[in-house]
Amino acid sequence: MTELKHSSVAEILIEALPYIQALDRKTVVIKFGGNAMVDEDLKSSFARDIVLLKQVGVNPVIVHGGGPQIAKLLEQIGKQSRFIEGMRVTDDETMDVVEMVLGGQVNKQIVALINRHGGRAVGLTGKDGGLITARKMRLEGFDEPGDDLGQVGEVEAIDPAVVAMLDDDGFIPVIAPIGVGRDGASYNINADLVAGRLAAVLDAEKLLLLTNTSGVLDPDGKLLTGLTAVETERLIADGVIHGGMLPKVRCALDAVRDGVRTSQIIDGRVRHSVLLELLTDSGVGTLIRGGD
Repeated sequence: MTELKHSSVAEILIEALPYIQALDRKTVVIKFGGNAMVDEDLKSSFARDIVLLKQVGVNPVIVHGGGPQIAKLLEQIGKQSRFIEGMRVTDDETMDVVEMVLGGQVNKQIVALINRHGGRAVGLTGKDGGLITARKMRLEGFDEPGDDLGQVGEVEAIDPAVVAMLDDDGFIPVIAPIGVGRDGASYNINADLVAGRLAAVLDAEKLLLLTNTSGVLDPDGKLLTGLTAVETERLIADGVIHGGMLPKVRCALDAVRDGVRTSQIIDGRVRHSVLLELLTDSGVGTLIRGGD
């Protein structure tokens, strides 16, 4: 290794030091989804990021989605999907597939990959240890019989005891967003919403939402790297933040208003995006914090 390369490596490590110190023993909730979940190289870089964070004293908690994988299996069994307001109508048969894919296939793949890179991950669903109590989601203005979303749920309550226990024992929780109702029924819940609520309940330092975009863009298409809650609301009101980005931004806003120090919407298409966002000066997305 040349002297110049030695110097560059040292500078990178020194740049990371204050961020590592600030995050020591702090919880970071990360929603894992998008391209990062289906591209093998990105999956591997994500797993290494998580192992490194745990090694330097951060407590990462992973919440994952799995929409494409669910759609693929439904297609294979000849089950046609129907959506209302972007949400998959989930009847009994579809819920069986959701549990099979999220709680089984996808969850175990993420756990295995983190463990392969030297971590100690444990897979959970919201049904384990009473983690997520759910209730049926009902859409305002959709009152016709065919408008029922089925077993699509929203978070009613979170009991973080099992997550805290795993964190304290040096494990990395990997959570599938499936909750259980008070009636014993299983519910499929949006992973962003679960991650946001979990971050608030865990008093997390940060919430990271991986996406397939570079972050929040201004009207000229330029990345906005830092926003306050008030600035973010103004961008929503002006229509700058719209479409598929809107639910993620609202989730990020809710989290900081519930006590999470910052929410970050980051580009999951970038290798090692989690480390770049958390441990460097530049970052790879949009940070949202409370206040004016």
